[in-house]
Amino acid sequence: MIAAAAALAAVAIVTQDSAALRATPRDSGTTQAQLTAGDALEVRGERMDYLQVYDHRRERAGFVKASQVRLTNARAADTNELLAVLRFVRDTPGQEALGVGYAAAYLKAAPANAITAEPFDALGSMAERLARRASSRNGSTDNKLAAHLEGVATYGVRILSYEQDGAVRLCYDGEAFRRVLAMKEATPEQRARAALGLTRHDCVDPTLRATELAALNRWRGDVLQRITDADMSQLPEQLKNRLHLRRAGLQATLAFEQARRGEAAQAMGQSAVVELAAVNKAELSDDDQTEYSDAAIRVGASRWAAEPPINLAKSTANRPTLITQPGQPGETCVLLTDAQHDAAHPLLRRCTWGVAWLASAGTNAAGTAVSLAVQPLATWRELWLMKRTSEGWRLDVLPPAAGNPLGADTGYVEFAGWVPEGEPRVLLARESKVEGKLSRRFEVSKLADCAIDKQASTPQLLAMFQRWQDPAWKRQSVSLR
Repeated sequence: MIAAAAALAAVAIVTQDSAALRATPRDSGTTQAQLTAGDALEVRGERMDYLQVYDHRRERAGFVKASQVRLTNARAADTNELLAVLRFVRDTPGQEALGVGYAAAYLKAAPANAITAEPFDALGSMAERLARRASSRNGSTDNKLAAHLEGVATYGVRILSYEQDGAVRLCYDGEAFRRVLAMKEATPEQRARAALGLTRHDCVDPTLRATELAALNRWRGDVLQRITDADMSQLPEQLKNRLHLRRAGLQATLAFEQARRGEAAQAMGQSAVVELAAVNKAELSDDDQTEYSDAAIRVGASRWAAEPPINLAKSTANRPTLITQPGQPGETCVLLTDAQHDAAHPLLRRCTWGVAWLASAGTNAAGTAVSLAVQPLATWRELWLMKRTSEGWRLDVLPPAAGNPLGADTGYVEFAGWVPEGEPRVLLARESKVEGKLSRRFEVSKLADCAIDKQASTPQLLAMFQRWQDPAWKRQSVSLR
């Protein structure tokens, strides 16, 4: 793994950022290069308080102060010391590059039959943390972070770059985590961290084609399922929560993809709801609260997959009914019919490339409005409101938010009840994550033009919700978690 020092007998690991590689063994010597913590240097001699070294990464010779490096001979006798330092720096923010250097030195020194999952677990955790830090708003312009990224690359640590919505996200490719999962002696905690590192939602290549994305999601699902119930019973509560959240979000995506292909999706949809419900909310850290909301939005978007499928082929009395027909290849057409208007002459016809959840269809008491949940993407669900007007039936499409569903934004909007008194209105619940900002609100909207009449952060603050909310919505929605 350590390419720069593979054939050396003595190696100096730089322990400080901006350590100077000088032309002469003096503080006044010309600086040949600025070294980075974790850099490996071949030791060729010693002069006063300087070591004479060769930097294979930069292909330069020079002198470095002995106090700024740590010597190792990369022998089996050094493994305990190297591992001790690795354990010390693995969870220290800002020391990832140094930790990667020590991990590489340990893997070079240790006999093959003595290497456990621990150094790979540490290596993967540090590489992932470095990528997260570099993806942050401040990290993108941090010269030291850039040097660390360049430094770890010399050890074979691949940091991938994805651009989406004008922002760049850096992600570790997960090679060390794959090695952990392949090692039978890995502990449940090590396996759990590896599974989480390999299945991040925000590290999916946004340029993947639909078939490639579906295959990747199935693989991610298989990785998470490798953490067995026996493993889960031995994990600390925080790791359990993170696995439940990751599974919930991914299974919601898989349920949508199954429904999109015309396959049975109820079992996967129910699994997503169960995983979300299994989270111990009392043990969620501040960072995990954000992950919890994100998983809930993903489950909320696909929650109708958990309900039994329905397709009403006949209308009853004069109440309108929805049916579906195939459109163009991959397209589903929704038809609004009643006793006098069959599929050949529907009241309204609208086609979608997404999933029209017929089980969600609801009609108001007067039979003048119909709601339908339509999910164009795995993490984005809209609400179709069909309304009878003096000019016939009209369709309004309500999005979760003014976001970009083709980017990183997620959300859902759902019908929560009809308000028959006074001016006809409809109750809505919206939850979204747009440009990293979470939003959840409950609305009373006018049926005629969908203008918001009242809104609040909780339904308890709206009298209309207390009186007219739909019991089925209250029982099924994840927005009331």
